[in-house]
Amino acid sequence: MKDEFISRVGLCGQRHYNFLKKNNPTVINVMRLNGTLEQYLNDLDRNAQEMFELMTKQYAELEGITEELKAENQVEWVSQMNSIKARVINIVNAELIYI
Repeated sequence: MKDEFISRVGLCGQRHYNFLKKNNPTVINVMRLNGTLEQYLNDLDRNAQEMFELMTKQYAELEGITEELKAENQVEWVSQMNSIKARVINIVNAELIYI
């Protein structure tokens, strides 16, 4: 069965859908029958985005990555922010997407 709506779901929702489709297709089938699959994936996508943004901000504050650093040394700021984002993506994936 093809889910036509999947293109309207955000990237994190799509990744979770593909994970479920491969690892637990029964869950997808039950949600299809209940008519809750699209809303579930959209909610998960929104939650993943919010979690990513909040954790990125919190890690930056904890590690002292400031606008001052951005103004003084853009290369270092970008490097440190990329490191934070990579760690946060791993956490979001482990806690929301690939479960």
